[in-house]
Amino acid sequence: MGNTGTTPGSAQSDATIRPFRVDIPQADLDDLRDRLIRTRWTGEVPGVGWSRGVPLGYLQNMAGYWAGGYDWRKQEAAINEFPQYTTTVDGQRVHFLHVRSPEPAALPLVITHGYPSSVVEFMNMIGPLTDPRAYGGDPADAFHVVAPSLPGFGFSVPAEPGWGMRHIARAWATLMSRLGYERYVAQGGDIGAGVTGMLGEVAPEHVIAVHVNTDWTGTALIEALLPDEVPDLSETERKRLEYMHAYAKEGRGYLQIQGTRPQTLGYAINDSPAGQLAWIVEKFKEWTDPTAELPQDAVDRDQLLTNVMLYWLTGTGASAAQFIYSAAHSQDWPAPSATPQGWAVFGEPTLLRRLLDPGQAIGHWVEYQRGGHFPAMEVPELLVGEIRTYFRQFR
Repeated sequence: MGNTGTTPGSAQSDATIRPFRVDIPQADLDDLRDRLIRTRWTGEVPGVGWSRGVPLGYLQNMAGYWAGGYDWRKQEAAINEFPQYTTTVDGQRVHFLHVRSPEPAALPLVITHGYPSSVVEFMNMIGPLTDPRAYGGDPADAFHVVAPSLPGFGFSVPAEPGWGMRHIARAWATLMSRLGYERYVAQGGDIGAGVTGMLGEVAPEHVIAVHVNTDWTGTALIEALLPDEVPDLSETERKRLEYMHAYAKEGRGYLQIQGTRPQTLGYAINDSPAGQLAWIVEKFKEWTDPTAELPQDAVDRDQLLTNVMLYWLTGTGASAAQFIYSAAHSQDWPAPSATPQGWAVFGEPTLLRRLLDPGQAIGHWVEYQRGGHFPAMEVPELLVGEIRTYFRQFR
């Protein structure tokens, strides 16, 4: 992996912020193509569709395009259009995008991705967020955007044990301070939602408001959030709760493996690009807008593969699995905070507020019928508009 910053695994003890540029050696790309071409494909049970995992034909088509049609150099150049840096916090290298707005009164925003995502998911949002004037928006809604890569993900490698969400939140507070931002807002989904909520706890004197996005799968996968019964449910809501319970049993396989045996899984997805692709693309099938038949119907195929590339090229599929293990064994969850909080639910929002906010204590709760677990990639225009609307009151 080439770059103009420090090499992976090096530990810097100072607070220096170093420019970073993605520059993958051609030998790495040649090796990837060779591995894809030589994939030893397994058979499949006929007629079961996606019910047992990614269908053989679908994955072969995706891998074939990845090897012969996908243009990494084009995507690499697109990533490098964003100013990137690295710094070190508590011995951990943190990679981040830092795009300042041309508007002098822009509000600083730190935005955090989840799993299996990366900073690639924000590529279609950063322009409208930082320069709304250029995208037909109100320049008063501008943000200075900081988008870090989670420790153990992408170019923030490697991650040492103990880097849970609260530790990351403290690291983000340190990062924002180093960048000179003393008053800022935060947004995130999935893991990023947990980090964002904790950031409001650990740095309440600097974080003026937080916003998170979620979807029904995020709730179903956390069994503690699914009660057996909820009073006064409609028939539609009751059936939906039953479906969520069923999904919690069937859809947690990836989480149980990573939460218990990440090292064993790591060997497979670190050695086989087809395996890494299957592991991630399955989530884009299950977690995106339910009206999308295939993952590329919900998100752009090249953006999806670029997200997979960040896992493959950096070898962070394994370290991301280790992070999931640490999170699964942690009792450190967000606590109530006085920091104002907004929520946006994407895709089939029915019932979620009854489960997550039964007392309607969250003042800003907005539901969108479109999108799913990856709104920054599925419906970036909706998420940009939501972020603008919610944080407008805190400027």
